[in-house]
Amino acid sequence: MTSRQYDPRDPFPRHRGAPGAPSRLPRSAHVTLAGADWLASASRFPRSVHALWIDCPANPVVLPCGVAFDVVSAPDLFGRRVLDRLWEKGPGSGPVAAQRGRLQLFAAPGTAQRLPALLGWEEWARAMPPLLCHGTGDTVTLPPLYPSGPEEPAPPVARWVVAPEVRHPWLPDAEALLWACVRVARATAGAPGAGLRPEAAPEPAL
Repeated sequence: MTSRQYDPRDPFPRHRGAPGAPSRLPRSAHVTLAGADWLASASRFPRSVHALWIDCPANPVVLPCGVAFDVVSAPDLFGRRVLDRLWEKGPGSGPVAAQRGRLQLFAAPGTAQRLPALLGWEEWARAMPPLLCHGTGDTVTLPPLYPSGPEEPAPPVARWVVAPEVRHPWLPDAEALLWACVRVARATAGAPGAGLRPEAAPEPAL
């Protein structure tokens, strides 16, 4: 696969849309008020989360997984290839954040439990870098609602790549993420100089 450079200002073409999936990649990396409401709904005390954002809008916030969303974290390069695949050939993605060299893909609740089980049955899992799945009982650190201004001396360590924009965003499930991860692994393994051959394992039956 020839992976195109990801640019949130350049939406990808139309894709095979799943019911309720977004039709194109959002242009903005700013969290809207509706998106902030959705993020805060992950907490038992959403008003406290909003109060924290009002007092410290440039600070990251820690929220629990398993209620409003799960999070699948991948190394940056592999994660961006998965994101490319989801938008170019698949159903699209939910919100996505970049955090200290990793990409956090927000997924439907339950994905963190189901995805590792699906990967355990898929031979191409060995060609993938480790994926960190955060679900019920876990927490994740989220970027600030708004990106740093141009006066900042260094790029932020955490930022939104696809920011939450609606109160009930469409989120990929374990099968959608497995589909994208396996195809990225197959394409990467089939590249010149790679150790694995694409025909070494069958296509996943999803």
